[in-house]
Amino acid sequence: MMDENKKNMSSDEMDDVCEECKTAFESVRANLVMHGYKICDSCKLSKTVFPI
Repeated sequence: MMDENKKNMSSDEMDDVCEECKTAFESVRANLVMHGYKICDSCKLSKTVFPI
């Protein structure tokens, strides 16, 4: 079943590039799965502290 889900997702959704800072991090994929958005832990923290 895991392989079927990987096939349904495009390669653009599965890359590890943060949408905010455009840098590749491993945390991007984890945040996409857990929270539904593609940002790294650093950008997630800055958006939490400064939510503008």
